[in-house]
Amino acid sequence: MAEYERKTKDSKPVLAICYDFDRTLSPDDMQAQGYIQDVGYDVDKFWTESNQFAKAHNMDRNLAYMYKMVEAAKNNFVLSREALANYGSKVKLFNGVEDWFSRVKQYGEEKGITVEHYIISSGLKEMIEGTLMARTGQFEKIYASSFYFDEGGKVKWPSQVINYTTKTQFLFRIQKGFLDINDPDVNKYIKPEDIRIPFRNIVYIGDSDTDIPCMRLVNMNGGHSIGVYNPETKEKEKVYKMIDTNRIRYFAPADYSKDSELDILIKEIINKTASYEILEKRFINNHSEANSFIKPC
Repeated sequence: MAEYERKTKDSKPVLAICYDFDRTLSPDDMQAQGYIQDVGYDVDKFWTESNQFAKAHNMDRNLAYMYKMVEAAKNNFVLSREALANYGSKVKLFNGVEDWFSRVKQYGEEKGITVEHYIISSGLKEMIEGTLMARTGQFEKIYASSFYFDEGGKVKWPSQVINYTTKTQFLFRIQKGFLDINDPDVNKYIKPEDIRIPFRNIVYIGDSDTDIPCMRLVNMNGGHSIGVYNPETKEKEKVYKMIDTNRIRYFAPADYSKDSELDILIKEIINKTASYEILEKRFINNHSEANSFIKPC
């Protein structure tokens, strides 16, 4: 049997914080911050043509934009992993993002909670891998659309395509600790007390309709869904709609700096997790003791 990347339950509670990327950690689509311009396109025209191509060929929109990226690069430069990572390294981030992940981890440690950060994005994994946070190992796992590259390092084929509905599978992988995308045991039944990260200890942070399936799944199972909006434009219509329809529990500006509203909110969630897990551990111990005493008739 193939070996898969799996994490087992530890004695210390784990809080998984899952993030969309575009307009959640960055103010704009990652492709629109250098790549689209370098292949000679106006940003709006690129997305319009990509979406029209998807509709005309009954194609997933994410597959369509990946195809268009490859086609548009042909007469400009070699589309390689290195080139995509380089574009990713130049992506603009919201205030405080670069040191957010280590700060939150440290706060969790102080409260007896292991905090893990995960990316679940329809954007490109190779570009996200070019960011400082990814290069310094801040993400436990990056789930994002990605390419397969040939021996020369050139894009050959899509290897992973993630859209708004397929995002949800990764929450189950994170929940059970079965992180490999090919691990079939993600569907295996695990007793609630043996689950590595129960949904109550999962946070999902996103900005738009494409995040709704994940937000709803987390919300329905006792977790914490947070809608963020651009602190410069202060456009809150999306988060208002999401909270009105019970997609999210909270919203805040996408400001990740220390003592920001989002920073305080995450610390409050960590505090709640620490207190709840003490009681949950007591419950499990009491339940186990009672089961060992009561013998079947």
